[in-house]
Amino acid sequence: MLKIAVGQSDDVDAADAIREIVERCAAQLGGAIPGAALVFASIELDHQPILDHLLATYPGVAIIGCTTDGEMSSVGGFSESSLVVVLFASDTIEFIAEVARDLSADPRGSAAAAAAAALERCTQELRACVTTPESLTTSGVAVLDGLRAGLGESVAILGGLAGDQVKFVGTRQFYGAEVLRDAAPLLLLAGPIHVAHGVASGWSPIGARAEVTRAAANIVHTIGDQSALDFYRRYIGQSNVPTGEYALAVFEPGRETFYLRAPLGADLETGAVTFFGDVPLGAAVQITQTRREDIIAACTTSLQQALAAYPGERPAAALCFSCAGRRHILGSRAPDELAAVRAGLPPGLPVAGFYAYSEIGPTEPGRPSALHNETFVTLLLGEH
Repeated sequence: MLKIAVGQSDDVDAADAIREIVERCAAQLGGAIPGAALVFASIELDHQPILDHLLATYPGVAIIGCTTDGEMSSVGGFSESSLVVVLFASDTIEFIAEVARDLSADPRGSAAAAAAAALERCTQELRACVTTPESLTTSGVAVLDGLRAGLGESVAILGGLAGDQVKFVGTRQFYGAEVLRDAAPLLLLAGPIHVAHGVASGWSPIGARAEVTRAAANIVHTIGDQSALDFYRRYIGQSNVPTGEYALAVFEPGRETFYLRAPLGADLETGAVTFFGDVPLGAAVQITQTRREDIIAACTTSLQQALAAYPGERPAAALCFSCAGRRHILGSRAPDELAAVRAGLPPGLPVAGFYAYSEIGPTEPGRPSALHNETFVTLLLGEH
């Protein structure tokens, strides 16, 4: 039987926080020994004692995780600075952890090699991959491309990129007993486990659709026959610069589904706009807009998509990956995201997640995973 325990602590002393969490999770597990752990932590904490205590308590447990822009769980609610741990215990499901290192040197190659190495250790059918990669030193799109190359296009890859509370100084990733930088930890879930997911943003396209005619990685120079900034200013006003409330919808080839790219800044002289993720040359794009009510409603939509696709009767837990941009636009209403998810699930079902610098998940069931901005990803897990 799959058992999933969730713990959260706001204690500023990391050693005390993890002891408190492990004690509470042990009660939820009822004597079952976890095979895997997810760790979502404030950048302000001392992370080494957290990993050391988990491994001392549960030798051999597969650990991955990262620092965040905020955490959430069904036991502690929303927090801007806390520690959340998710423990997985099962006698039949395989949990396989691996890590890609030195991403900035070769993000795609390093991620592909790590994913392939993890896949080689699977003895059962791979069902999903959860990952918490670096966000500041490299391209998240390239990392995801590598994971897809190593695992196969049909494997659902879900998670979020590490954050540092919008300091943009340096994030951390966790793998086993290691606190890392410039890395992409991943956890494979294989065997008799149900997996279902949903992705929604709450941003709606407006205005005309056009083609990206000049771009390099996450910098878009021209859209159609004008600069990217001029393309934006047709809708946001000539004196304004693009912000996260007006994300760019990037449409998948031949489909009406899209992923979002949040503007990071604009060059007023050249008209180039920099985004939080790569924008492909030749992509069809459109300006979007949103309201706070739509952002919160998207959490319900994301959950409903996952519930509709879930093949079992009742999931064992829900994992949520939201965006730092969503949190800051919502302000004091940020806790409403978790509340919306919990309202749509059976009472007492464990929920955990974090606010990321980008989110990962398929744009729709059966499609390859994509890198998103300002999006809410729901992952439901349960035993087959």
